[in-house]
Amino acid sequence: MALKKADIERFKQRLLELRQQMTHQIRDTTEDVKSSDATKGYSQHQADEGTDDFNRTVTLEVTSKEFNVLRQIERALEKIDEGTYGICDISGEPIPLARLEAIPYATMTVRSQEKFEKGLL
Repeated sequence: MALKKADIERFKQRLLELRQQMTHQIRDTTEDVKSSDATKGYSQHQADEGTDDFNRTVTLEVTSKEFNVLRQIERALEKIDEGTYGICDISGEPIPLARLEAIPYATMTVRSQEKFEKGLL
């Protein structure tokens, strides 16, 4: 079932808001990591430095995942411009409305997503 224009516009607004939030989060996290490097001093205990390094690694991993979500949001916005939003990139089947409500940047059906994640595509 094809999405109505009103639905597509609603999803577009949600995607634009999500993109703004993700961009802001990534920028803030990147600044936090940079500033923690600048404040690192020689007087810190080695255990403190290890904890700081671990925290920085976790933060960078989270930022990497946020960046991947941002790319998915960008792809969903491209699909809106192309007129293919709501259609699976892999199978060409319609993506159920409930999936788009839950994950507006979904570009694949659940079945295609599972195959993609298992490396079967």
